Amino acid sequence: MNHIEKDLIQKRIEIANWIFLAVLFIPSLFFAPLKFALGVLLGGFICIINFHWLGRSLSGAFQSMGESGNIKTPVMMKFYIRLAITGIILFLLIAGGAVDIIGLIIGLSVVVINIIITLITTTILKKNTLEEVS
Repeated sequence: MNHIEKDLIQKRIEIANWIFLAVLFIPSLFFAPLKFALGVLLGGFICIINFHWLGRSLSGAFQSMGESGNIKTPVMMKFYIRLAITGIILFLLIAGGAVDIIGLIIGLSVVVINIIITLITTTILKKNTLEEVS
């Protein structure tokens, strides 16, 4: 099985996810209730782990694409398993009252916000580089 190297932008997003989570979590420890900070932390962990799990399952699917023609079924099965596990964990956190829902939502938004910021900055840098070349 051939190993596919990660793209530079993907590596940047993965590292920035942890940095962005720390930037959100550390101030919430000092300026918000503990349940809110715990919501941010656990939501961020869930989101980052899901993102990592998705990357691994897609990478594995594309690596085995040559072996079998149908990669849709295994990818969708892994997606539904990941969705069910995430749903159960979120239900337990919310129903148990362990975390603040707003903090959890903010934590779950870490990857989305990070991807948007990374794409905007990458686009701006590429545009500036192209203008300098011309």
